[in-house]
Amino acid sequence: MDTLSTSCSPKLTKFSYLIMSPILRLATLAILLPLTSQAELSPEQLQIPLERIDASAKGPVILLIAGAVSNKAGQHEYFAGCTLMAKWLRQNQTAPVQVAEGWPKDETLLEKAKSIVIYADGGAKLPFLEASRMEKMEAAMKRGAGLVLLHQAVDVPASHAQTIASWLGAVWQPDIGSRGHWDMDFSNFPKHPITRGIEAFSAPLDGWLFNLHFQKGAVPLATGSVPEKSRSTADSKANAGRAEVIGWAYERPAGGRSFGFTGCDLHRNWGVDGQRKFVVNGILWTAGVEISESGAQVQNDPADLLRWMDVKPAPAPKPVAGAPAQ
Repeated sequence: MDTLSTSCSPKLTKFSYLIMSPILRLATLAILLPLTSQAELSPEQLQIPLERIDASAKGPVILLIAGAVSNKAGQHEYFAGCTLMAKWLRQNQTAPVQVAEGWPKDETLLEKAKSIVIYADGGAKLPFLEASRMEKMEAAMKRGAGLVLLHQAVDVPASHAQTIASWLGAVWQPDIGSRGHWDMDFSNFPKHPITRGIEAFSAPLDGWLFNLHFQKGAVPLATGSVPEKSRSTADSKANAGRAEVIGWAYERPAGGRSFGFTGCDLHRNWGVDGQRKFVVNGILWTAGVEISESGAQVQNDPADLLRWMDVKPAPAPKPVAGAPAQ
């Protein structure tokens, strides 16, 4: 049976929680949440084991680091997205380990991970910019751990751009980069282990970053047309009509594999089979897992797309024309 648990408290079954009176539920959460030090997690999210390696799992450890709560409901659902990726990775004989709020409390997990996946806000909010965290990431890269950065995590501060580009193979910078929301179609994938089993797919109205700074040796895997109005910098405008790289692979010269994909803004697009398989293939490749010709297993329950979502404030109501000011 599903449980709500902490390392400091007895297990509470999902059923017993649901039959409690509203007052008792609040009292229980008031006890549980401080003990977990994850006050932003919902009761449903608290059912997901965090920072635990399943001893019965076979295959490499893959660390899935979800960023803090961000944006509107249905966008930047980092926790829910990592929970979905963990389910699909388990279908492919790996040992995914989930981390919430941007960084593991048990930093030794970084030493055990065959690949590190970061799905989080970027720029100044990128969760590993602190000096001690950068040192640990640097150590992981030097030993050849895989690296995957998704969506805004490819947007890095200029002060860290050269280092992170050497890890990932590309970074987004505001000097030449552009971004926005639109429907995007992907087809004509090059031959690569990450593209095995991938057929043409569309991701409706997602958020994209493009025109990145690429390292020599980065391999474009997913490219597509972007609206010309979304070319916001002089460099991107100079390349009008060019298909833009949204996903890529990179083998680091000193050892280790990396994969980047700038989509995954809109949570519902995890329901697109091509996107699921592309991202999971990318993660498996960075972890050194052999990918079959048909690609990764990514069996999906559509109901899961409505689970494990962050608790986010409701948007402020739009003012009504002619209404008196409050």
